[in-house]
Amino acid sequence: MRVGRRLSAFTVALAALGLLLLFWSVPELGPTIKAARADGVSGVFTAGELRCIQHPGHESCVWAGDFASDDGRVLRRDVELYGSDRGTLAAGRTTQAVDTGRASRVYGLDGSGEWLFTTLLALAGAALLAVAARRVWRRPPARRPSGAGDGEG
Repeated sequence: MRVGRRLSAFTVALAALGLLLLFWSVPELGPTIKAARADGVSGVFTAGELRCIQHPGHESCVWAGDFASDDGRVLRRDVELYGSDRGTLAAGRTTQAVDTGRASRVYGLDGSGEWLFTTLLALAGAALLAVAARRVWRRPPARRPSGAGDGEG
């Protein structure tokens, strides 16, 4: 970067947004890949409560309950079963699940597709940083010598 050249607010905003997206996504890449492969402790999820959120024209629900590992070593209470919805279970019913170590959720045996969104978020953050870096390091247009091309002389 040349001395005396100022950064535009747009470039700073691009870089900040890129860093923010990377901050959110990169730490989640490992856990989402584990979740995609359903790689973790096998056990049984017991549905307890259906939690729903109403959006305009749409309802999103997930079952919360308890998870117990097959070997009896892990018991987690008040976790959500990723990908479950109103018609998936009923209170008191059980299903096979995998605990991948996420704080608030367990996954079905088919895993999850969260990795796709997380990867796209990380790529978007990297792209924004690349654009911001290119704006900072590009050379300014060459100046024509004074008097050149003005039709005089």
